[in-house]
Amino acid sequence: MANFTMVDQSTCIACGVCGELAPDLFDYTDDGISYSILDDNTGVTEVSEDYIEDLEDAFDSCPTNSIKMADTPFNCQKEEAS
Repeated sequence: MANFTMVDQSTCIACGVCGELAPDLFDYTDDGISYSILDDNTGVTEVSEDYIEDLEDAFDSCPTNSIKMADTPFNCQKEEAS
C-alpha cells in the first residue's frame, strides 16, 4: 500500500515529536510548525517503504493529530485522509 503524508499546519503546536521520530520526513518552519519535507507539505510524493515505520510512529504520536496519512496523494482526495 502506498503512503502519502502531510501536516495540517493549522493544528500543529510545534511540539517537535514528528521531527524526532521521523527526521527524514518532517522539518519545521522558522515558527516551529512542522511540514513534510518530501514535497513541501503538498502530500503528493509517496513515502518510501524505508520510512513507513517512522511515519506511523510520528502519526501515532502527534498530540494534535496534525500529521495526515493516506493511500492516495492528497491532491486526489476530498477529506478522505486520516
